[in-house]
Amino acid sequence: MNLYTRTGDKGQTSLVGGRVDKDDIRVEAYGTLDELNAVVGQAMTLLTDDKFEDIYNELEKVQHELFDCGGDLASVLSAEKRKDKTNPEMILFLEERIDEYVKEAPPLERFILPGGTQAAAVIHLARTVARRAERRIVTLQKHSEINEDVLKYVNRLSDYLFAVSRVINFRSGTSDVEYERSAIVFRGKNKES
Repeated sequence: MNLYTRTGDKGQTSLVGGRVDKDDIRVEAYGTLDELNAVVGQAMTLLTDDKFEDIYNELEKVQHELFDCGGDLASVLSAEKRKDKTNPEMILFLEERIDEYVKEAPPLERFILPGGTQAAAVIHLARTVARRAERRIVTLQKHSEINEDVLKYVNRLSDYLFAVSRVINFRSGTSDVEYERSAIVFRGKNKES
């Protein structure tokens, strides 16, 4: 198998059902998901301790699901012809895990600074890339019909990553650092919105 095809040498790439310029918003959207997947993979290399086995396994599941999301976005076929993979069950799984991690981590009232352990810091980086991917998907959705579950999944994923970063710090015995000028913003909540 050749890793290069030369078909993109003039600035275009193939999608399911057509070709577009490499700077097309659709390519930006699924390309940002690819970047997010790489950051999640980087974080996983830091979660080899047994106390993170559940998180490691979930993140591997997330990596597969990010491929599903990217595949859904890489299709320009009509909804009737597409074979979308991203689905409500994937979103529900993230919501269930968020709820469990919110219970595990200490209560949160103020904004926190990204950081703590190295693994938590990389998860925070993944969270910010997820938010950027979400913005790209919103822009794409304004111009093209897409599987709406992709946007919902990525939105929930950023919340999940926030919750995971806090649990990683907690299990490591490292406190989150509150933003020193933050008012109380979460009042009984324990997750990012």
